[in-house]
Amino acid sequence: MQVSILYFASLRERLGTGGETVVLPEGVTSAGALREWLRGRGGPWSEALAPGRAVRVAVDRQLAADEVLLADGAEVAF
Repeated sequence: MQVSILYFASLRERLGTGGETVVLPEGVTSAGALREWLRGRGGPWSEALAPGRAVRVAVDRQLAADEVLLADGAEVAF
């Protein structure tokens, strides 16, 4: 499954990018799982998306809980 990810505000600054398109590994099917997978990249990713950080997520322009499932081609914004 492929998704587009957008990063806003301080995340954009910390990660050095405004967005990317990624192919998700098997098992990464929800907004929360995507956040964990990104955090697994280490470095600024693990810090910026660490548990307890106030980072909101939207899927296809709707605020979403971590349990929201992703579809192929979804736009996920942090």
